[in-house]
Amino acid sequence: GLSQYSSDPRTEWDLSSYSTREQVLEAVRSLRYKGGNTFTGLALTHVLEQNLKPDAGARLEAEKLVILLTDGKSQDDANLAAQTLKNLGIEIFAIGVKNADEAELRQVASEPLELTVYNVLDFPLLSSLVGKLTRVLCTRIKERSHKETTDTPVNTGPQLSPTDLKISAVTSKSMHLAWSPPLRPPKKYRVVYYPSKGGTPKEVILEGAVSWVQLSNLTSHTEYLVSVTPVYGAAVGDALRGVTSTLPLSSPRSLRISELSHNSLRLSWKAAQGATHYLVLCSAAPDGAED
Repeated sequence: GLSQYSSDPRTEWDLSSYSTREQVLEAVRSLRYKGGNTFTGLALTHVLEQNLKPDAGARLEAEKLVILLTDGKSQDDANLAAQTLKNLGIEIFAIGVKNADEAELRQVASEPLELTVYNVLDFPLLSSLVGKLTRVLCTRIKERSHKETTDTPVNTGPQLSPTDLKISAVTSKSMHLAWSPPLRPPKKYRVVYYPSKGGTPKEVILEGAVSWVQLSNLTSHTEYLVSVTPVYGAAVGDALRGVTSTLPLSSPRSLRISELSHNSLRLSWKAAQGATHYLVLCSAAPDGAED
């Protein structure tokens, strides 16, 4: 499978798209370069939520490896996103070209770094890595495949996916999410939320027995995208997705002016719910305007 990214990741083909070497090579020859920024964290999140899913060809019993190829320093938090993948048992290999930040590559990659981090000065030199990288990848897959996997489900379908996402108790700063768990509870849930018009994704990791979460410290009057992804060992099931907007901050109402004198006046109003302070601005009316 292959995804290409800049400021917006794009799946070029899924794990299940091709079944022969010739088909993959033809797809590579037809690939068009995607220019733009370098949001590596967003790209890794895209791979987890879109590409490592059963309906994209990811087999739940198979080892999961991600190879990151980049020629620049990430403009978002790649380390946080990479840590999420690694916490889910997904192994990351990081390959840098030209202006890649080696310190960032070493943060993103899985241990041991001497096997998972590579850096070359230019794109043609990538060919020198193919032999070694192929051997390392095959060896790592064999090693990881020998680990205990009896708790990893091998069947796919709705029984592994939560349903019926409900968003309630929405305020200017919080919302409540709840869902119906799948027939076979996951090990964990990964809840991701972020403003639809751009912003750093935040996440909450829940135990598989929990089927609700309260999101707080949100921005008022903002549309949020949310997703709830079940995690089974080193694989993820289909995510639930939703969208809702937080409420605007409440305003004071019924402003009244009383007790006027030659140099003072008294203001009163109905309180704004949740307000901790008020800012009162006063200025003389311009010449010719009503006092």
